[in-house]
Amino acid sequence: MTKISNKQITIDIAPLRAEDRKRWNILARNYKKFYETELPDSTYDEVWECLLHEDIIFGLGAYLQGNLVGITHYLFHPTFWMENACYLQDLFVDEAARGYGVARALIERVAQEAREHNASKLYWQTRQDNATARALYDKIAFHKGFIRYDYPLD
Repeated sequence: MTKISNKQITIDIAPLRAEDRKRWNILARNYKKFYETELPDSTYDEVWECLLHEDIIFGLGAYLQGNLVGITHYLFHPTFWMENACYLQDLFVDEAARGYGVARALIERVAQEAREHNASKLYWQTRQDNATARALYDKIAFHKGFIRYDYPLD
């Protein structure tokens, strides 16, 4: 567990636990709602099982006074041009806990995990209009100008 103290508040960062399921579900659904994505309940069940087994995807929680207030999901994958990379796929902090350094603490812990797994880079993406998140990301990471395109496969 990682402890980070900020503004007289201690943020604990640790792998998600079975007892976090109910609160994780709320945070994960709010995250997907922000990105205007609807998923069936079965998808949340499947993702939760993967997170608990830390097999392909990994999950961390941010706890303030023992309460789960933020989540992140990440994975490692091979690349052609360098060693494995770490992709931070999801990051969400409850609105009531924003401004205390929770998102930064989660990212820093994923960076620690990436270093421990000898990843060559840690990267993520967000919507262009996500000004709140980008304000933090612009302070701690580099935007290298790439634009993402999604090709429809249906």
